[in-house]
Amino acid sequence: MPQIAVRGLELRYRLEGPEGTPVVAFSNSLGATLEMWDAVLPMLAGRFRTLRYDTRGHGGSETRDRPTEIADLAGDLTGLLDALGIDRAHLVGLSLGGMTVQAVASAEPERVPSVTLMATAAHLPSPQMWNDRAATARSQGTGALADATLARWFTPAFAKCAPEAMQIVRERFVTCDRIGYAVCCEAIGRMDLRPALSRIAAPTLVMAGRNDPSTPPAMAEEICAGIAQAELVVLPRAAHLLAIERADAVGSYLRAFLDRCEAAHA
Repeated sequence: MPQIAVRGLELRYRLEGPEGTPVVAFSNSLGATLEMWDAVLPMLAGRFRTLRYDTRGHGGSETRDRPTEIADLAGDLTGLLDALGIDRAHLVGLSLGGMTVQAVASAEPERVPSVTLMATAAHLPSPQMWNDRAATARSQGTGALADATLARWFTPAFAKCAPEAMQIVRERFVTCDRIGYAVCCEAIGRMDLRPALSRIAAPTLVMAGRNDPSTPPAMAEEICAGIAQAELVVLPRAAHLLAIERADAVGSYLRAFLDRCEAAHA
């Protein structure tokens, strides 16, 4: 899979779909890789060109052990778009990816025709909890966090009926670079995007899982309250990693939303 130099880091990415069609860029969750979107992409096939990438320190993307902010992750995404010659892109992010997308959409609204935010927040206390999680990753690796993380990511019903999918997610999580995971945890602990929400001008779809203990629907409602053109969908039978647990519903809502946005600008 190709890599490209962005702001001094090699980022792994995948650009697929018909040239000349609208671009949809996806940003992944903390502890996941670009493959987390695999089951959603078929819903966009033939209609959109899709760009996925591994957040710094995840999958095949490099990182640096230095203080990192959500703004740095946003800079990685805009730098990737620039490096690939993409002027405008619909942005989709889940969890940490949704935080990244909020930062991009508020800083560069002119290049973002739409925003989709899944299972995410504008502010996620407490800093101490995130610093503790980062310290565990640094000292013991992400494997020490796997059981607790997957319990938050998926409902018990999904874990029972989809053991193979759970195992794949676990393998990707435990192989996540411990430093890459830690610096992103620390960035989340320092994050407060609430003042930036009013600067997001694009139509915005916010999705939440009804059973998500990490970013519950109340956090999605807070995001919607701060964005002028935001709409909220709460998915039943879903916890945090919506793009895997409810890929069918996520893909359907996303395709319909993107089609509406494209029709409005036709």
